[in-house]
Amino acid sequence: MLPHFNPSNVFLLFVAAVLGGALNAVAGGGSFIAFPTLLFTGVPPVPANATNTVALWTGLAFSGGAFRHHLKVQRGILITLATVSVIGGICGAVLLLRTPAHTFLRILPWLMLVATTLFIFGPQLTRANEARIPPARGTGAIVAAAFFQLLVGIYGGYFGGGMGFVILAMLSAFGMADIHEMNALKIVLSSATNGIAVLIFILKHAVFWPQALVMICGAALGGYFGAHYSLRLPKLWVRRFVIAVGVGMTAYFFVHAYSLAP
Repeated sequence: MLPHFNPSNVFLLFVAAVLGGALNAVAGGGSFIAFPTLLFTGVPPVPANATNTVALWTGLAFSGGAFRHHLKVQRGILITLATVSVIGGICGAVLLLRTPAHTFLRILPWLMLVATTLFIFGPQLTRANEARIPPARGTGAIVAAAFFQLLVGIYGGYFGGGMGFVILAMLSAFGMADIHEMNALKIVLSSATNGIAVLIFILKHAVFWPQALVMICGAALGGYFGAHYSLRLPKLWVRRFVIAVGVGMTAYFFVHAYSLAP
């Protein structure tokens, strides 16, 4: 049942979406802001995840324009990776919708923990792959990358926090070195994964539209300006802020989920 939409939450949801869209464009981690805000304003966990995906996907699409000239991947590889991203997104979204709310509430802190860990160690993982693993080539490498991206797509359709860092690590392991080209491909793959999930959530009526419409506007604004002005922002400060929020939200959800009566 759709919760009563309190107009006093409009400003809070809009600001959270602006921050979420901007963070995704600059450093990632926008779900750490937008998703808990939906929960705190009364949206149940599974619809909150669906609504968050719809809103932040819009910001991701707007930020993609800033990197469109850096997408220089071979067409065949791009189509392969995008296709498995869509398949994974379908599987993850369907799995989410079939998860009971109380079960998802118990899984949520672990998902937040995984996402926070990926956010913290994602850049180190990417650099380690770039430094230690020789570029992978040939059909076998493409198949391996496609299989890995399928798993990432399933995770992304189900929850998606930290997905971008896993994609960057995979791309560097398979020979990409230009960060702008990697970000461009990451946005395409993330958009494909979350785009199909968005469609499923809409068709299954899992989205709370009053909240979603407010957050779509905010995420689009944050994603556009975040991508275009990201070089002017102190990224270290942004990362520390996101990590602090992620750790705090993870701790909160662990306490909240496991303090409930079974």
